Amino acid sequence: MHTFDLIVIGTGAAASAAAFKCRKAGWSVAIIDSRPFGGTCQLRGCDPKNVLVGVGALIDAVRRMNRKGLKSEAAHIDWAESMLFKRTFTDPAPQRQEEAFQKSGIATFHGVARFTKPGRIEVGSDVLEARYVLIATGAKPQRLDIPGENYLNTSDQFLELESLPRRILFIGGGYISFEFAHLAAHAGAEVTILHRSERPLEKFDPDLVDRLLRKTRQLGIKVELQSAATRIERKDGAFVVCASTARGQREFEANLVVHGAGRVADLDDLNLAAAGVKSDKRGVKVNEFLQSVSNPAVYGAGDAADTGLPKLTPAAGYGGGIVAANLLKGNHRKVENVLVPTVAFTVPPLAAVGMNEDSAKKQGLRFRVHQEDTASWYSSKRVAEDCSGFKVLIDENTDRILGAHLLGPEADELINVFTLAMRANVSVETLRHTIFAYPTHASDVSYML
Repeated sequence: MHTFDLIVIGTGAAASAAAFKCRKAGWSVAIIDSRPFGGTCQLRGCDPKNVLVGVGALIDAVRRMNRKGLKSEAAHIDWAESMLFKRTFTDPAPQRQEEAFQKSGIATFHGVARFTKPGRIEVGSDVLEARYVLIATGAKPQRLDIPGENYLNTSDQFLELESLPRRILFIGGGYISFEFAHLAAHAGAEVTILHRSERPLEKFDPDLVDRLLRKTRQLGIKVELQSAATRIERKDGAFVVCASTARGQREFEANLVVHGAGRVADLDDLNLAAAGVKSDKRGVKVNEFLQSVSNPAVYGAGDAADTGLPKLTPAAGYGGGIVAANLLKGNHRKVENVLVPTVAFTVPPLAAVGMNEDSAKKQGLRFRVHQEDTASWYSSKRVAEDCSGFKVLIDENTDRILGAHLLGPEADELINVFTLAMRANVSVETLRHTIFAYPTHASDVSYML
C-alpha cells in the first residue's frame, strides 16, 4: 500500500500543473498514466501536429511565391522525413517528463488507474491511497455508433503514419479534420471531408470560415457538407464510406478514414462509481472550484472535467493551477470567464478570441462590427496570400473589444495581441494609437479597429 496526499491521474497540462505545485508545497504526490508520460498535447496533439503543419505551411508559401523570386518546381514534402523530424520532439518527451516528476519527488506509476473505493486506486499490482485525487485523463474520440467504426483511424494514428495514403477521408468538419486535410493535401494526397451539418468549424466566425472553405476547395480538398457517415466497409483493399447527404445516399472511397468528429472525456477505465464520482461525456461534474459535486475529495481538470472552459491546452494548465490553489489553501479560487484564444492551424490559420456576433447579440450588447477582406493589404500581398480577413466587435458603450476573429498569415500570433488588449481592458482608442513596429502584422491592428 502506498499512501499520498494527492494522486493525479494523467500527465498532461492540467495534471502536471497541479502535481508540481502541490509537490513544491511539500505534499506527497503520485502521478499515474496508462500511456507514455506527457499527455495529448505534447505527444499526440498540438506539438507534433504543428511540427507537421509547419512543413505544410512552408511548402504552401514556396508555391505561392513561385515566379516571385522563388522557383518551386522541385519543392515537395517528404512524408517519411517529416515524421522523423516530428519524432525528434515526441520520442524524448515521455522519459524527460517522467524524470522531471521524479526529480521533484513525485512518485510515478504506469498502468490503468481504477478506483476500488473512495480514495483508493489500483494500478496493476500497486494499491494507492490519498486524501485527494485529481482526475486529468484528457479526452478520446467519441463513438460514432456506425457499422464499420473499427476501420476508423484516430488523429493519434494519423500523426504516426509511416507513409501517406493516396486518398484520405476525414469524418467531421472540425479543426482537427481541416488542419490534417490541409497538411495531407499539401503533401499530395486526395482529401475529402464529410461534415454532417451546414457549417464546418462551427466555433469560428462564419464569414471567415466561408473564405477559408473556398481556399480549402481551391487546394483540391472535397468538403461535403450535410453529409453524415452511416457505414464504413472494406472493399478491394480500400474503404467505402456510405453517407446520408442532401443529395441522398452516396459512397466515398478512400485508402484511409480518419475520425475527426469530436472527442469526449476519457473516463471509462476509472470505475468512477466506486468513488462516488458523477460524470457524463463532457467529463467529471465539478463545481466552480473544480471539485467533484459528488465526492469532495476528488477534483477534475482539463478535458476530463466539465469545467466550462474551452477544451484547449492553455485552459487545461489554468485549470490545473486552480485545483492546486484550492487543494493547498482550501476552496477559494473559482474558475473565471477567462479569455482563451483558439486557432485552427490551417493554411492560412484561422483564429478567434472573445465573443462572436451571435453571443454578443444574445447578451443584448450594443456593438459595432469592423470587418474587411485583407487580401489586398501589404501584409498579405507580400507573401502572395489571397485568403485573409478579419472581424472585430467593439462595445459602443465602453469602447472595448468584445471579440476578434482573424484569418490569414500570422493570425495565430496576431490573435495574442487582441487577447492581451482585451485582458488588460485597453480601449480601442489607446490601441489604435499604439505604435507597432512596421512592417509587421501587428502594425495592421490599428486599421482593424
